[in-house]
Parts: sequence; C-alpha cells; structure tokens
Amino acid sequence: MSLALMVALLLVLHGSSFVHADTDPSDASALTVMYSSLNSPGQLTKWSSSDGDPCGESWKGVTCSGNRVTEIQISGLGLSGSMGYQLTSLTSVTNFDISNNNLGNQIPYQLPPNVRRLNLAGNSFTGGLPYSISQMKSLQYLNVSHNQIQGELNDMFGSLSSLNTLDISFNSMTGKLPQSFQSLTNMKKIYLQNNQFTGNIDILADLPLDALDLENNQFTGGIPEKLKGIMQKSNSNTGSSGPAPPSPPGAPPTNRSSTRSNKSSGNGSPSNGGGSSDNGEKSGIGSGGVAGIVISVSVVGAVAVIFIIKKRRRKSSIDIEKLDVQPFALDSQEVKEIKLSQNSSTTSVKAVESPTAMSLKPPPIHPPKSLDGDDVSAKPVVPQQKARTAQINVEQYSIADLQMATNNFSVENLIGDGSIGSVYRAHFDNGKVLTVKKLYSSELRNPEDFHKMVPDISRLDHRNVTELVGYCSEDGQHLLVYEFHENGSLHNFLHRMDEDSTRLTWDSRLKIALGTARALEYLHEVCSPSLVHKNIKSENILLDADLNPHLSDSGLANLMADVDQGLNHNIESGYGAPEAAISGKCTTKSDVYSFGVVMLELFSGRKPFDSSRTRSEQSLVRWATPQLHDIDTLEKMVDPALRGLYSVKSLSRFADVIALCVQPEPEFRPPMSEVVQALVRLVQRANMSKRLYGNDQDPDAQD
Repeated sequence: MSLALMVALLLVLHGSSFVHADTDPSDASALTVMYSSLNSPGQLTKWSSSDGDPCGESWKGVTCSGNRVTEIQISGLGLSGSMGYQLTSLTSVTNFDISNNNLGNQIPYQLPPNVRRLNLAGNSFTGGLPYSISQMKSLQYLNVSHNQIQGELNDMFGSLSSLNTLDISFNSMTGKLPQSFQSLTNMKKIYLQNNQFTGNIDILADLPLDALDLENNQFTGGIPEKLKGIMQKSNSNTGSSGPAPPSPPGAPPTNRSSTRSNKSSGNGSPSNGGGSSDNGEKSGIGSGGVAGIVISVSVVGAVAVIFIIKKRRRKSSIDIEKLDVQPFALDSQEVKEIKLSQNSSTTSVKAVESPTAMSLKPPPIHPPKSLDGDDVSAKPVVPQQKARTAQINVEQYSIADLQMATNNFSVENLIGDGSIGSVYRAHFDNGKVLTVKKLYSSELRNPEDFHKMVPDISRLDHRNVTELVGYCSEDGQHLLVYEFHENGSLHNFLHRMDEDSTRLTWDSRLKIALGTARALEYLHEVCSPSLVHKNIKSENILLDADLNPHLSDSGLANLMADVDQGLNHNIESGYGAPEAAISGKCTTKSDVYSFGVVMLELFSGRKPFDSSRTRSEQSLVRWATPQLHDIDTLEKMVDPALRGLYSVKSLSRFADVIALCVQPEPEFRPPMSEVVQALVRLVQRANMSKRLYGNDQDPDAQD
C-alpha cells in the first residue's frame, strides 16, 4: 500500500476527530473577544486573543460538546475588565459562571441567550439588570448578589417560568417588587436581603417557595401566612417597621465575609440564628430590657464617634491631598446606621462619609482604529492618569478678540441659531478657525453659574465630544469658544437638498452612530456624577473632515433659565422621550431615546417631525416603530440616497438597536454602554464584509 493511500485512509477513519477538534467559529470568536476584554489574563491558561481553538485546546474553564462550547466556569480567578460583546453567539452555553472576580461597569446586554445557570455574583457590577435576561426562557438559576447594582427591578420576569433560584442580595436596588414575579411558577428560592426594596411582599405569597430571605430592606405591610414558615428558615426580619438600609456600594455589609463564601454555591446566603419566635415574630423583651439596650447602643455609638473623630484628626493634610478627597467632617448624617441585630447579641455601628463634590473621572484611552479610522474596540474604559483641578484650564478671550475674529459677529459668519445661543465662525490672526457660541444672556438662569460650569466643561475629554477651547465673560456677555468642524451638523448633511447626503454611505452612518454613542456613554457612565445632555439631536452632532461625529452643547442644558422651553422644543421637534413630556425631566434614559431618533434619521434620511408629509408619516418614531422588526419593509424605509449600497442584514441589526432605544418605557431602554457594544459588533461585521467582498453590498447569506 502506498504512503499516500495510507494517509488518505487514516484521514477517513479519524476524520470525525479532526472535525470535533475545531471549535465552532462563532464560539471561538466570542471567546477570543472575551479574552481581550478581560485584559488577556494569564490565569486563563491556553486562552488566546486570536486564532484560538477553545474545544480542541482545552481552554481553562471551557467545556465543549462536539464543536460547540456548552459551559464557561471561570469563577474566583481575580479577572478584571469586561465580558466582551459577542456572548450572544454562544448559543449552546447552558452554564455561565464568572462569579467572584473583579469585573466592573454595567452587566452587558449581550449574554448567552440559552443559558440555564447564570452566576455573576461577587463582582463590582453597577447599573441595573440588562433586559436581555427577560428573553432567557431556559434560565433556571440567576445569581447577581454582592455587586453594586442599583435602581428598580424591572418588570422583566414574565417569560422566566423555568427560573427556580433568584439571588440579588447585597446590592442597592430600590422600589417595589415587579408584578411579573407572579409568573415565576417554579420559583423555589429567593434571596433579596440587604437592598432597599419598598412596598409589600404580597406578590410572593402564591409562589412555591421553600426559601426566602428579605432581611434589611424597607418593606411595609404584613407577612402573608403562606410565607411565615419559610421566612423563619431564612431568618428574615421583614415586616418590622423601618428595617435598616444596607451599606453603600463598595462597603462590606455586616457578616459579609461569612456570607460571601457561600454565595456562589446556589444555596443562597441566609444567615443562621435562633432569636425569632413562632410565626416569625420578634421575641419578647421587657421595657426595662429595651431601655437598657438603647442606653448601651447610645454609649457604644458615642464611643465609636469619638474614636472616628480622633482617628480622622490624626490624618495629615498631605495624606488628604494625596488621596484626592475632601477633608472629613463628621456631622449628624454620617452615622448612617446603629442597628441592633434581631438574631444576635452583638451591636454594630457603621459610619458613612458624605458624598464628595462633583468630579469627572479620567477619560478613557482611545483604542485602535479599524473601519475607516473608527474605534471598534469594546474593551472596558481604561483610565488615563490626568491631574484634576478646580481651576479653568482653557484660554480666556476678551470681547475685542472675539469681535475681531467674527467681524463683529456679522451675519456672514453666523453658522446657526440654537435654543441657548447663536453660533459664529471665528477667524483668528494666527490662521486658526474656531467656533464661538454666544449665549443668550437674558436666558441665563444665573450668570454666576457660567463661571462654575466652564471648569467642568473644560475637563470633558473625549474625541467624540466637541472640545472647549476657551471662554469669555465680559460686559454682561457670556461666550464659549469651541473647536471648528468644517462639515457642519449631521442635520444639514442629511436634510440639505444637494449632493452632500450621497456622501453619507452606510459605513459612514454606522461610524457616526457609533461615535455619537461613545460620546453619550462617556457622559453617562464615565463622568461622575453622570452628565445628562438633554438636547440630543442631529443639529448638535458636528462632522469633521473625515465625517467623524462630535457631540456639541454637552454640559450646557442646566445653565439656561428657560429649560422647559428648550425641552418643549426638543419634544415638538420629535426628539423628546414620552416621559419627559409628562414629567418635564430629562434623564440618561431620555438621552437614549433621543439618540434612537437620531439613528432613525441616519437610517431613513427623514426628519424626526415633518409637517409636509401625510399625517400618519409626520412623526418619524410613530411611523417607523411598527416596521422595525419587519425585514420585508426595511428596504422601503431606508434612505433612498444610499442607492441600495448596504447589507439587508446590517439594516436589520441597526433597526434592532433603534427599537431598543425608542422603547416607550424608559426602564426597557438599554444603557449607552450596551448600545455601544451592539454597534461595535455591527461595525465589525460591516468591516468583515468589506474585506471579504470589497464593497458595501453583499448577499444576505454571506453577511
């Protein structure tokens, strides 16, 4: 037998093993992206950020069946960074455990869609639970305990009838329990302790529970009879008036060390004790005993306060400056909790510092560029060390300087009029061209606020946020000087009746959407406290020579006295969120809605509100929303200026992101970090198609 024939025979006999050694490409891609997003840690042995084979190479913590990844268990490895943005590709993963690590920021919207066990406990996740969890119909076990999750628990459990264990303990969640809890017909264990939930617990009465812990919340009302037995097991003290709130995010709660060791086991973390009597009621203590306890607590509290004051005074001013915090000042609000535990003879006294003044986190380092120079990395924000100062670090101009540069604010140099001021092109003697925004002084809420605002705006540092170059405050006039972008606003590009709109290819529109989303992500999730823009519209998205977007007017909304008028204008023009029209208040979620409207503009080429159209098509959101999930109608909705140069699947994915952003209920809209991740993935797909097929149009089957 020849050598060639022998080799061929071996290949036939063992072909299946070669096939099974190669991991499904979508799974391999998701894990390589995840590895990079986790900052390529050495703990994950055999993992790779490129050309890896998780199944064939037996990556640490990865289990496969055939060529598909079925389990990822990488708990307690000290991992940092984020989970990446391709986890939705892991359609065969049923167990995903990344608990007890050092991951931060918000839980990503993209998670394995068919997972049965999801354990994200013991990290530093913030924000809320992503709405994508509501679509995990196979989910049986969900543990997000011991994080810093905030806000209300969304009404997102209607389709999770398979869920039998839910642990969201030791977070900072507020509000009432959602009505969709009554759909959890297989629920056995619920751990909600150490949050700030309010309202009653009647919604839990008919669930088939055998373990329930509601301790350290702010529930009111009585305890349903059906729950009293299992609440004894979980040692809950819910039902007593005014239970103490949990420690703030980042501070270890009482008995946390003993609780934390058990939190990822699936058994929850109820505390043990025997201090409660039958029916879950408090054991009787005479009035004398109560008085003695109160006096003891007061003495212990006083001693603790004196100790804290002395300890704080020993800190030198040099140490305080080194830590970049304000000097500690103890007042009556700082002793947050003096709690006598119901089930223990020990008394704990906790002192909590007051929040510090407003500050801005350092800007992220800009990652590598990929598509037409755009940033498509979804790695977490990596802080750049940058000195912060309370002083204004931009140039101060005189009125004479700006009058000369704008030819005395002539009509020829007028770029446009906005709701808060007029914008002029300014030519300086050194040849530099800048933009001058002349604020309407009569509309200023308080002229003194201008001087407080300029330092904050000057510290905004993101490549998709228009840079403040200087300011002028003289003779009752207030002006801001910004960088100049020669292509003007996105609004003009889309809606001027000339050849400009044809220059906005589908790739360009994706790049503009992603850059604007990154700017909003920076304002919402990097700036501290979060900065709500309140005036997101295509007029405020400026395009440079390479059609990169720059968000203008960031930080200006609260400066103007007639905020309601500006808000009403935003609503009437089609950008305003429904809840803003009712409450008159803007939030990060209303910014997300407005951004969704801008995406609709990019998609359709239409204005958000166009009175020249028929009544049913005047409101862009109302006309487009019912059609966003109908792939057959998308090509009829898309901007004709694109001339068919796009992928239909790319349109569909873009439309899916729009639909999430313009949800009528604000709690269902994703945070901007999740929008960024979705757009990053879309841009990467477009980039891949461009490399494979050499143009913007490719067959659907090839996308």
